[in-house]
Amino acid sequence: MRDNAAPGGAIGFAARALAFLGGVSLLVAALVTTISVILRWLTSQPIRGDFEIVSIASGVGVFGFLAYGTLMRANILVDTFTNWLPRRAAGVVDGFWMLVWAAVTLWLAERMTLGAIETLRNGMRTIGLLALPYWWAVAIGALAFAMTGVAALAWALRLLRGRF
Repeated sequence: MRDNAAPGGAIGFAARALAFLGGVSLLVAALVTTISVILRWLTSQPIRGDFEIVSIASGVGVFGFLAYGTLMRANILVDTFTNWLPRRAAGVVDGFWMLVWAAVTLWLAERMTLGAIETLRNGMRTIGLLALPYWWAVAIGALAFAMTGVAALAWALRLLRGRF
C-alpha cells in the first residue's frame, strides 16, 4: 500500500460496497421519482407511497457514501490555517481532526443502533400511505456511521504516524 493511497483491505472493500449500495439506493429513488412523475402525467395517479420510498432510499443512499468519502479524504477540508505548516505538523493536525470525526461517527453509530432497536421493538412505521417499517433504514445508517468511524480511525493512525 502506498502511503498516500486510501486504506485498502477489508476497510476499503466495506466502504466501497456501502458506496455502491448507496448509489443503487439513489438510483432507486431517481427511478421511483421519474416513473411516478410520468404516471402522474399520463394517468393522474403516481406510484402509491412514492414520497415514503424516495425519502428512505435517499437517506440510505447518502449514508452509503460517508465511509467512502472519509476513506478517500474527499470530505470538505479546510486547510487555510495549516497550509503554512510543515507537512508533518499538518498531518498531525489532520490526524487529530480525523480522530474527532471517528469519535463523532462512532458515537452516532451507537446512538443509531439503539434507535434501530427501539424502532424495531415499538413497531414504528412511516407516516403515509405505505406505513413502512423503517428500523432497517436506521440500522443501515448505524452501519454506515460505524464504517465511517473505522475509515476515519485508519486515516488518523496513518496521519499521526506521519504516513500521508
